[in-house]
Amino acid sequence: MRRRIRLTVSHLVLAVFAVTALVPLVLVLLNSFKSNSEILGNPFVLPKSLSFENFATAWEYGRFSEGFVNSILLTGTTVVVVLICSGLAGYVLAGQKVRTWPLIMVYFTMAMTVPVQLFIFPLYSAAAGAGLTDNVFVVGVILAAINMPFATFLMRTFFLGVPAEIEEAALVDGLNTFQLVTRVLLPMVRPGLITVGVIVGLNAWNEFLISSTFLQGRDTKTLTLGFLTMNGTFSTDIGTMMAGALILIVPILIVFIALQRFVVDGMASGAVKG
Repeated sequence: MRRRIRLTVSHLVLAVFAVTALVPLVLVLLNSFKSNSEILGNPFVLPKSLSFENFATAWEYGRFSEGFVNSILLTGTTVVVVLICSGLAGYVLAGQKVRTWPLIMVYFTMAMTVPVQLFIFPLYSAAAGAGLTDNVFVVGVILAAINMPFATFLMRTFFLGVPAEIEEAALVDGLNTFQLVTRVLLPMVRPGLITVGVIVGLNAWNEFLISSTFLQGRDTKTLTLGFLTMNGTFSTDIGTMMAGALILIVPILIVFIALQRFVVDGMASGAVKG
């Protein structure tokens, strides 16, 4: 009886969380097909017809065709830089291969606690002086640096779970350090790489503060910034705003759903091994 009560309560709690998460998405989906008068009349009913006029308007005025390219380049740059650097750093720190590794861990811990707002003006001054503003790749590197401490900590936990005997056997077989890392260790910590890539990618895709500071050109705006430009023109046109929000949300939903199993397994494994 107690077990059934626990299961029932657990399912009810999960159901509440699921409804809380899904209701806003369902409302955005429904209202993206409605006219403004329909939404103001009743935002909870089904649309009378599946009209894509709101999507066409949002796509045109939000410049989402260019925003998609810029967001993909920005997110891709961030993820690639973070995976390469955090993977190598996690391997070094997990194996304690440098004498100053405790100081490095303290530095990463401190870096995670410092708000990014403190670095915006110095970073912008340096980038502007070097002529590197309005460059999505530069912003991707900056976002990678911001996410690096968390990614390094997470990758270190996965490397801690790799038995030392595997590394020793690979070195005895004649592999050098580069071959050991790329051919043996990185495939073994693939769940960690996927987890870090998804988390960092979602952060980069939705990032606003750094992007709005460094990407002020009309042709370098990401999807997030393009959606923001619609806020003044279409602030009273709720249907167009919902369509723009749906265009912004759908890609990250697809990626997360496709990699959900790896992310959950990776977070659980990292938590246990850490």
